[in-house]
Amino acid sequence: MIAELAFEQALTPEPTGPGTYRVTVTPQVAYRFSGRPLALGGWRVDPGSLTRCTADGTDPADPYRILLDLHTGHRLDPAVTALTVGELTATLAADAHLLASGRPVAELADLPHLELEGHQGGHPWLIANKGRVGFSGPDRAAYAPEARPVVRLCWLAAHRSLASYHGVTGLDADALVARELDAATVARFTGVLTAAGVDPADYVWLPVHRWQWDEVVVPLHAGQLAAGLLVPLGEAPDRYRPQQSIRTFGNVDHPARYDVKLPLSILNTMVYRGIPDELVRAAPPTTTWLHALRDGDPFLRDECRLILPGEVAAVSVRHPVYAELPAAPYRYRQLLGAIWREPVAAALAPGERARTLAALLHVDPAGRAFVAELVDRSGLPAQRWLAALVAAVLPPLLHLLYRYGIGLNPHGENATVVYDRDDVPVRLAVKDFVDDLKLLHDDLPEYAALPEPARAVLIRCDDDELRGSVVKSLLFGHFRYLAPLAAEQLGVPEDRFWALVREQVRGYRARFPELADRYRRFDLLAPTFPLVCLNRERLLPGGYHDRAERDAHFDVPAVPVANPLHDPAVDPSRDPGGDR
Repeated sequence: MIAELAFEQALTPEPTGPGTYRVTVTPQVAYRFSGRPLALGGWRVDPGSLTRCTADGTDPADPYRILLDLHTGHRLDPAVTALTVGELTATLAADAHLLASGRPVAELADLPHLELEGHQGGHPWLIANKGRVGFSGPDRAAYAPEARPVVRLCWLAAHRSLASYHGVTGLDADALVARELDAATVARFTGVLTAAGVDPADYVWLPVHRWQWDEVVVPLHAGQLAAGLLVPLGEAPDRYRPQQSIRTFGNVDHPARYDVKLPLSILNTMVYRGIPDELVRAAPPTTTWLHALRDGDPFLRDECRLILPGEVAAVSVRHPVYAELPAAPYRYRQLLGAIWREPVAAALAPGERARTLAALLHVDPAGRAFVAELVDRSGLPAQRWLAALVAAVLPPLLHLLYRYGIGLNPHGENATVVYDRDDVPVRLAVKDFVDDLKLLHDDLPEYAALPEPARAVLIRCDDDELRGSVVKSLLFGHFRYLAPLAAEQLGVPEDRFWALVREQVRGYRARFPELADRYRRFDLLAPTFPLVCLNRERLLPGGYHDRAERDAHFDVPAVPVANPLHDPAVDPSRDPGGDR
């Protein structure tokens, strides 16, 4: 909490001695710690060193007391603070479970990627990253990734007057059902509809999260259930594991079958996790467009061998009353639907294995980092291994940004690193197109073939925000944590790690000098970056319960941070695409 709020400039560490600092939260309360500043304005606070200091003396730090001190010192909205207490408690409980059930990284490194997801800790940037407002205690035990459940999905038939299906060419609703369900289950579900006295051809099938069924579908769609417009079909036999995003599931029994993303109307990491109708319509054409760009580009296709797990089919089901309230909060208009996504496992070559980028930040209960285990297994010097990681991750993202004006959201859970037999990083997979893909406000020539359903709903942004797809998600959201971890556990100094990243950016720019104008537009080597303040947006004055209810461009004021990729010794006139 202290480290992230110091990074976001809500608190200002002041040195009190060699390696020791003090932050003042209220006129009466300060916190002392040992640690060090990091690149990008980050901070490393030594575990166990944090103490709370008042006129009455010194006490060990407590997260709830920190929150209450922030509430007093910054005059927080009581409703936001009260909600955060619950989110913080849920996060601490989940973290305690992860610690108590943690396994050595030497064992985790052998797990299949779906099973490994249940041992990861969530977004490191967000203080309350497992809030899951709406889940009960039993819900957390049944559905949370760290509970490592194996679940079966219930299916529902929705009348076509309420439901719409959208798929890529060649994947109509019947083809999807035949691919995802065995023949006996299809016959059983068809029999349910026939016994109900309805024509199966009039219905679209989709899976439903059990929590969503209990908490949302039954109470809010009671009229449609009574009228037979929604018909519960029963449970399908395949077993699934929840991924880190909670509401996306991977198939354990048939790994080549699609991952399934379902609405889950809980507030978690700043938004409610629904599936909007407009994104359902845009998902398959966006997938087709992105795949065509990749497959027609030798650099992405042959050199990077980029995996883009396609969102190939989707169903949305409208609520007949909420649909007539377009100004209602978005969470009431995203209650029922599904998106089917290609699994990363189906794209792997023999001998390859996949792990989310987030897994590299995991530290086991004994204090050993997952990244250290992989480096040891590879047999490579740590710096060479890190160079391979950066070379696998950055070039495809740079190419999408500069060649095509496309920003994905490659944070640790969306980005998956693919390794060879020796656990050396070799390529990247990036998912979550429609939710997170961004394009510029001005239509680039590369957008010419973008299908209209996607063009109408995809996020459009300015130059800085598009650059932020790399800066915010990868540099701030992941490398800011990996760099000090590499220094502590791999012996690679932090400035050397950032030099590896800089070398990749400069190497890409030298490889494609014809993109000089775009290097200037989305400059990753600039002296500073704007600071993004996720926790301040959520907590401090001007914050709010639900990020998506506010203007997408809402930001809190902050001083730009120094860019560790900037090299003032380099003559910009000699740098392909550099400022002139």
